[in-house]
Amino acid sequence: MSRIITLTTDFGTQDHYVSVMKAVMLGITPTSRLIDISHEIPPQDIMAGAWVIRNAAFQFPKGSVHLVVVDPGVGTDRHPIALKINDQYFVGPDNGIFSLITNQFKYKAYKLNKPEYWLKDRSRTFHGRDIFSPVAAHLSEGVDIKQLGEPIKDLVSYHWAVPIGDKDGVQGWVIHIDRFGNLITNISESLLEETAGRRKVRVYVGNTIIDHMVNTFGDVEPGEPAAFIGSSGMLEVGINKGNAAQMLGVDKGAQISLVLQK
Repeated sequence: MSRIITLTTDFGTQDHYVSVMKAVMLGITPTSRLIDISHEIPPQDIMAGAWVIRNAAFQFPKGSVHLVVVDPGVGTDRHPIALKINDQYFVGPDNGIFSLITNQFKYKAYKLNKPEYWLKDRSRTFHGRDIFSPVAAHLSEGVDIKQLGEPIKDLVSYHWAVPIGDKDGVQGWVIHIDRFGNLITNISESLLEETAGRRKVRVYVGNTIIDHMVNTFGDVEPGEPAAFIGSSGMLEVGINKGNAAQMLGVDKGAQISLVLQK
């Protein structure tokens, strides 16, 4: 095991939630390294959490444990689960939070039903502390994932709408807005290359038209919009030294169109 445990939550840092989860894990595995991926997932936004963990998890060493808690259904009949994917481990609720990973990779999943690996005293509303944190810590300590629960095949899965490409261009949607206001779309670099090839494209988003794509937002003047392939391999629209979501008046789910130029 790498002895690394990452944390991704929608808890923020105002309250005690994150620190007490860390306290629980350190009580079980004091030599593990705890690394915060993000605690600023919008509250209850499962797909935002799915996007963040999809882009971060596989950069960590093999054997890392990823604790992901965006859990609006805590205390209901949704299952707590643990996954093994490509020598990485994931712990969290079965509510679609791992969709963007399980849709891409083969996995082994286990329903967590062995209370001996949980805290003895448990609440109905804080499974991040009482179930997920101790399970993540035990995994980091080398406990076999098979000991933590029984195999489960069917997981809750969400899907973003699939972009549409044809001879005229590509139509997609904004699926994520990052802290800088960059609009991240569901249009991949590979789809763009397959559809457009070497032809130039014009980008339509909100009431804005971007005449051509660039390598980075720094290729345009300050305050100007730019369309480029971002670090996630997806088409993004940003503003050089500005917030695209605010300045262009675009929200998550907005349509974005790429029209091929003759």
